[in-house]
Amino acid sequence: MLHLADSPRGAFDPAARGYHAVYRENAVNRCPGCGRSHWLIGRLLAECGFCQTALPLSSATASGIGAHRAPIRCRAA
Repeated sequence: MLHLADSPRGAFDPAARGYHAVYRENAVNRCPGCGRSHWLIGRLLAECGFCQTALPLSSATASGIGAHRAPIRCRAA
């Protein structure tokens, strides 16, 4: 088993955490709880219409207010 401290990238390595279920747009998404494919889509989460299992959207952190980006600095004229 790979420990996070042994990661070549440092202490945090998302690839080492294992399986991570997310809702992907333009794909058939089966619920990990009940296996059905009826979803209620929100801004950040998709919720199963039958068992209310919630999955994060794969594109939720790609853009928007919650995205972490480097600050934009303007040069002095």
